[in-house]
Amino acid sequence: MHRERARDGFDTFTSMTIPASGVMLPRDLNADAVRAFARRAEELGFAELWVVEDLGFRGGIAQATLALSVTGTIRVGLGILPVGARNVAFTAMELASIAQLFPGRLDAGIGHGMPGWMRSVGAWPDRPLTALREYTCALRELLHGRALPGSDVTLDPSAVPAEAPDLLLGVRGPRSLAVSGRIADGTVLAEPCAPAYVRAAVDQIAAPGPHRVVAYNIASVHEDSATAVENARPALSVVGEPDWAPHIAPLDIAAELTQLRARSASPEEFARSLPNAWVRQLALAGTPDEVRARMAELGEAGVRSNVLIPVGEPVEALELLAQVL
Repeated sequence: MHRERARDGFDTFTSMTIPASGVMLPRDLNADAVRAFARRAEELGFAELWVVEDLGFRGGIAQATLALSVTGTIRVGLGILPVGARNVAFTAMELASIAQLFPGRLDAGIGHGMPGWMRSVGAWPDRPLTALREYTCALRELLHGRALPGSDVTLDPSAVPAEAPDLLLGVRGPRSLAVSGRIADGTVLAEPCAPAYVRAAVDQIAAPGPHRVVAYNIASVHEDSATAVENARPALSVVGEPDWAPHIAPLDIAAELTQLRARSASPEEFARSLPNAWVRQLALAGTPDEVRARMAELGEAGVRSNVLIPVGEPVEALELLAQVL
């Protein structure tokens, strides 16, 4: 199947058009395998590599810098840096430095962070939405060489990147999505991202101009569709927790899924009990053609970058996921 890169960021195929394809660097990948994973993702043809900053694992800035340093063309996304964790001036210094070292290859995702995690370290702001809006606007000013609002703090001209990284908000919920639409270059939607959820989110974002939507999804590719579904199933154990409610609400299975979660004795039992059809709605799971078709549906819903979350052994999963490219 022939593929060409179109100007709007899509991969153009003879039979369908799908968004740019990215892959997530597993947060628990052995440290000695991180370099090889990043290099292999680029070699296989992924357009993007996204790193995560989950509490108790590894820092996002360090991971992104390492991934950029061992690759040559792949874009690297930070998803996400919680605004309560870092002073905005020092975040600007870090991002500006990376953008100067690796021009045009960094996407910076910022957001609230998981409320439970942030509260556990005393970093949840009293007014989360206000904090997110003010932080994002201040970060943009600094990255473009302007003063921090309300102060005379600026980056030295020698530290201002020629091309500032795009700022994408990793958020959920209508009020946060609306803020993203007004002030950010794009939005990162965490998994699960079914087309119905993406459409609802895009409506809530309501961006007045160009706005890039990045969708994370648990992904499992196998020549046997049933095997792909079973491989994806365990990773869906988190679905149905309160923070995931906005992802589920637009789906036609929302009520039944919520009931299943409520009567399941554990997240693992919940995942085992999911009907195969539900797994296919909540993950990109199937043969390469099936997953490619699902990615095209997401593109039609408004996604511009599909970020695939590997399941199982990371390097083996990476090779299998590359079959959709």
